[in-house]
Formats: sequence, structure tokens, C-alpha cells
Amino acid sequence: MSSYSPIRRALISVSDKQGLVEFAKKLALHGVEIYSTGGTRKHLIDQGIDAHEVAAYTGFPEVMDGRVKTLHPKIFGGILARRNNNEDIESLQSHEILEFDLVVVNLYPFEATIQKANVTLPEAIEQIDIGGPSLIRAAAKNHAFVTVATSPSQYESIVGELAAHNGISDRLRLRLASECFAETARYDSAIGNYLSKAVVSDAITNPSSAPLTMPANLSAPMQLKSSLRYGENPHQIAALYRLPGKSDASLVDAKQLNGKELSYNNLLDLDSALAIVRCFSKPSAVVIKHNNPCGGASAHKLSFACRKALAGDPLSAFGGVIGFNTTVDLETAEALCEPGLFIEAIVAPLFAPEAVALLQTKPKWRENVRLMETGPLGEQPLELNYRFISGGVLVQQADNQPPTNLNWKTVTNVAVAEELWDDIAFGWEMVRHVKSNAIILARDAALVGVGAGQMSRVDSVEIAIEKAGDRSQGSILASDAFFPFADSIQRAAKAGIIAIIQPGGSRKDEEVIAACNEHRIPMIFTGQRHFKH
Repeated sequence: MSSYSPIRRALISVSDKQGLVEFAKKLALHGVEIYSTGGTRKHLIDQGIDAHEVAAYTGFPEVMDGRVKTLHPKIFGGILARRNNNEDIESLQSHEILEFDLVVVNLYPFEATIQKANVTLPEAIEQIDIGGPSLIRAAAKNHAFVTVATSPSQYESIVGELAAHNGISDRLRLRLASECFAETARYDSAIGNYLSKAVVSDAITNPSSAPLTMPANLSAPMQLKSSLRYGENPHQIAALYRLPGKSDASLVDAKQLNGKELSYNNLLDLDSALAIVRCFSKPSAVVIKHNNPCGGASAHKLSFACRKALAGDPLSAFGGVIGFNTTVDLETAEALCEPGLFIEAIVAPLFAPEAVALLQTKPKWRENVRLMETGPLGEQPLELNYRFISGGVLVQQADNQPPTNLNWKTVTNVAVAEELWDDIAFGWEMVRHVKSNAIILARDAALVGVGAGQMSRVDSVEIAIEKAGDRSQGSILASDAFFPFADSIQRAAKAGIIAIIQPGGSRKDEEVIAACNEHRIPMIFTGQRHFKH
């Protein structure tokens, strides 16, 4: 049996004023006395709602541009006082402290601020709320007597119970308190994650003065974005959650312009596509199947890149997803609508209206294809990768930063022809996105063969060459890790490969280099490995 606590006095101080006027009017109809601060109070008074000024009640003005306004014993005493504790009641009376039965506070828009383009660290810090979290945590702690509201979505349930029972049930107060602590945990995590990125950025910019280290503590309260039909397989339940503080273009915040509900596997593949295309400055396209690229290309026009990517492995491309790094225009949409092609989903920064219209009407899969618009991609974000294992989480710096060629070294007697460097750079960028053991063949800034996820590197070489067929002639080969033996070089030479890029570092490097020299194939060592498990 629920008991109900009355609301006689409310403290209201909000950033998000959605629904506030209607809520405050209903509170006033039930005789609730309202106290408020600064902009919130002005907003209420402008709408004809009486609200007492907090500064007048505490006898202390708002100072430091509003940084200090509610942090006062006459406020917190009125929130934290236990109504069934005689000593607390005596303290209220002796210090002339009023009881607050309802605290309505939502926090400064820190997350919205850091999502803005070119926001500075000082600008972000100014949006870190101090008084707000303290007020709602105090109210939530004392939820046996005090009701707390942290979101406009909660107003209806509060006024509903107030109208029906002239008070708020202990069940609702407990629920709202729980939601409050979840909100402050999420808010603090967003701040912590943002500042951690600032630390990482500083360490990368100034490595000598600030060595890069992993954070001592990690927290990531996540908000449910949507439930999914199922996971990787129909017997697995699944959902999509939003991480706090994400400010870069992502699938979680993308707008769906067309198509069916996204599946778990769609999201995995689209995320891989997005990660790959954002690495390239030229118009680029990638085709993903089972979380590996089966086609990819860069060109001076997106439609050209699209056609080259689809030609990489047409058989595997059927039923895949496609990612682009610039606006999908009509010409690119026409390439996607050619007969015999089936596409599950497409992700791009933007879609031209005429491209959307064509994709929605021309191909057989028009009603089903998911079109995901992320907005401008911007630079690669500094991120941590999380992978759950039994009893814990593995965390690493994401392998998504632009590669450096400062340490690249041609280790063969044969020099690299100048015209091959674009293909070599393209191949080295692509191979890090392929599951290990990873081998890719590239020609004319396009994938022509991929060998992924094999237990032996020579098997990956064989698969890549088989996929490429005659197109292996004149291609370059990129390997995500070193060659342990020279057998892969012999096979590459037979297939007509004309340059190889790999990390180096094997005990058999000299044998591998000798094999390249024998076949007049230049080889570059990067000194950097790109395993992806």
C-alpha cells in the first residue's frame, strides 16, 4: 500500500524549459508555492506564474555569473531535512529554513555543447553544472519525503498523482530518485569521457611532456536508443544503446531516410563501412559483407568510386552494405540502381534529394534499403575500443588515426615506381580494416582482392589472389603483419603483383626481402602492425 507525501513547496531551476509553464500552472492550481532562480524565474513570471526569488529567500545574491546561486544551507537544509526527525525539524525552525517537497532541476546542456563544431575546452567547462547535480542528488537521497524531477518527461506522472491523491506515492518518489542518480552518473561520465579525450589529445600533441596512459577508472552509463528484432541470430535478444558524450558523426545519431528497421548485423557492417570511408580525403566508397570490406575505392568523383568498389567482388557485394564519405548524388544513385544488385543499407554524410527519390523508386529493393545520413564526418575521433570478456573489459586506443609514412622504408634493392605510391597508401589504409590474418590487393586505388580472417597468412594470400583473378596482374599487396616465410612472396610474384607493403619484424625478414629482390618486387616496411581480431 503506497503512502503519499504532499507537495507544498517546490524549487524549480531548469535549462530545458519544455513543458515547464504547463507543469508550473498545474502545481500552482494545487496550491504549491514555487521558488526559482534567474532565467527560470523570469520565464515563469513572464507567463503569469508567481515564483519567489531564491536569492531573496537565502539573503545571498547570485554571484560569479550565476555559478553560485543555490549552494546555500537554507536550500539544502530544506531539501535534506527528515520530516520525521525531531532534531532536523528543530534545525529548520531555529534557522528559519523552509521545507522543499519538490525539486525540479535539469542540468546544463554539456553534451549538446560538446557536439557543436569547434567548441573549445573552456566553453565546454562552462557547461559543467555544479549546483544542479547537488540539488537533485540531495532530493533523491531524501526521496522518502521529497520528489525530484530531472526531465520534462516526468512532469505528467507527478501532476497525475498530485491530482488523484493530493500527494506523490513512495513508489513514484523511489522511481524518480533512481532515474535521478542514473542521470547524474550519465552526466558525469559524459564530462569524464570528454576530459579524458582532451588528455589523450594533449598527450598525442605533446608526447614528451604528457605521456599517453590509460584512464584509472572507466564508466559509461548508456541510454537505450532502440530495441532490435534480434541479435546476430534470431534466438538472441539485442538492443542499441547510446554512449554518453559522443560528439562525432555516428550511426547511433544518424537519421534514417528510408527502409526497414536496422538489424544488429546491419549496424555492425554499417559502422565498419563508416570507419573505413572516413579515413579517406578523396571521394570514396566501401562495400562491407560480414564485417569485412569486399570492395572499396577512391576516385575524383563518388560515382566512379562507387562503380570501382562494386566491381571489387560483385558476388560478395550482393546483399552487402555500402558506405560513402561524401554526399550521395544522383549519378552515384544511378550506379547503385543498376540491375542485378541488391543492397541492404547505405550510410553517407548526406544524400541529395534526387538521389533519395531515385533509390526509393527505381530498384526492386527500393522500399527496403536503409538510407542512413550521419551529417558531416569531420576528423577521426580519438576513441577507446571496448571488448567484453568473461569477468572484465579489454580497452585499447582505437586504431583509427591517420597513418604516418615517416618511418616507411623501402628495404629491397628495387625502388618503388613513383606512380605506385597512391595505390600503396590506399592499400595500407584498407588492410587495417580487414580481419586478421589480412591481405589485400589494390590497383588504381581500388580493392581487387581480399583475404581475411585466415589462420595462416599464406592462405589469406591465396584467397586474395583467387578473388582478384586476372586483376592481380599489376596490383600491389598489403599485409597487416609481417610475412613469417618467403612462400607468400613466391605466390605473389606468380600472380603478377608488382609491389608489397608490410610491417616487417619477422626473424625471416632477410629471406622475404631476398625473395622480393629475386622477383624484382619492391617492398616497403612500415614498422607498424594492424592486427584486427
